[in-house]
Amino acid sequence: MSTFGDFFRVTTYGESHCRSVGCIVDGCPPGMELTEDDIQPQMTRRRPGQSNITTPRNEKDRVAIQSGTEFGITLGTPIGLVVLNEDQRPKDYGNKTMDLYPRPSHADWTYLEKYGVKASSGGGRSSARETIGRVAAGAIAEKYLKLAYGVEITAFVTSVGTVHMFPPSAEYPTPSQNPAFMELLQTIDRETVDKFLPVRCPNEEASRTMADYIADFKERNDSIGGTVTCVIKNIPSGLGEPCFDKLEAKLAHAMLSIPATKGFEIGSGFGGCEVPGSIHNDPFIRAPETESKNGVPRPRLTTKTNNSGGIQGGISNGAPVYFRVAFKPAATISQAQTTATYDGDSEGVLEAKGRHDPCVVPRAVPIVEAMASLVVMDALMQQMGRHEARRHLPPLQRTVPVADNEISKGVK
Repeated sequence: MSTFGDFFRVTTYGESHCRSVGCIVDGCPPGMELTEDDIQPQMTRRRPGQSNITTPRNEKDRVAIQSGTEFGITLGTPIGLVVLNEDQRPKDYGNKTMDLYPRPSHADWTYLEKYGVKASSGGGRSSARETIGRVAAGAIAEKYLKLAYGVEITAFVTSVGTVHMFPPSAEYPTPSQNPAFMELLQTIDRETVDKFLPVRCPNEEASRTMADYIADFKERNDSIGGTVTCVIKNIPSGLGEPCFDKLEAKLAHAMLSIPATKGFEIGSGFGGCEVPGSIHNDPFIRAPETESKNGVPRPRLTTKTNNSGGIQGGISNGAPVYFRVAFKPAATISQAQTTATYDGDSEGVLEAKGRHDPCVVPRAVPIVEAMASLVVMDALMQQMGRHEARRHLPPLQRTVPVADNEISKGVK
């Protein structure tokens, strides 16, 4: 379906070349200051036409709030967000060849099989234009998370094709073993990431190599994939619902719902399978005596290392949560490719037309951040509801430790 979340619910709408795209956000807490200026920065980071290594489609992606606020304050009612498609060119796709042949590795064929009909131009709902609603909704969630808990979510490009920011090695089979990577996670922010445009890889040499690499594929009318790493800092402990709604399971669900994704790993990921448990385990240590943004004590424990990626048993442990998402090469390319007609009766050659990204990862960065914020917001609201319900019960005769973390403030 087109709705994500249980407590902070987001429903997106729109196709690649319809009149508008957007979303409805239901469950946003009332009483928060919110205007288009809070949302537009992320929309601008996602929009097409940012550089010579992205699609030339010239959309400004200006967001307008239609409902759910008054005088710049959220009402607690559904928030409607709309973005007009100003540079739509369905005629770019309306040629006889593209009407006869499904594009290799695209969703043309599967959408037709599922619905019996499909959008005649672009990718319809499978187009990256659908992610506009996600990014707009994510910006709202991010603002609440930042104001209430100081949560910071930052994503950045870590590889394009065979060019890696942190190449795997015998010494560091996984980035979580690499001190430089772990230090970067502690300090990285969006302002720093955006200094390394157009790729958004926060390493001068790697970023320059990646940009040249992508430009070469664009010149050859080809495409290439890559990976995006995301870190969530200051996330409260206790988020995640065992057993089927573990926090990493929700994150994986969210990330793999983004167009063109092909893989997800959290913490040490697949590289962690190559080191023994004696090295991989994260020893507990006493947490620094610091306070969170809202003055509530931090967890009493933290971990010396963070191979777990901030999640243990499906529940956040207070350490930074970090994960990596793999994106395949964009399916639509302008090279001639062999394929078959929709009816399967004959083979032919398709040379797709239209405006497309030679590599999606630079523009995927704000989309990954948005989906991460929606997962954390939903998990947080669920946990807040649990603790609020417990707060009204008679005090326990405590025989076991009871957590005193950010969310359980006020528990009797």
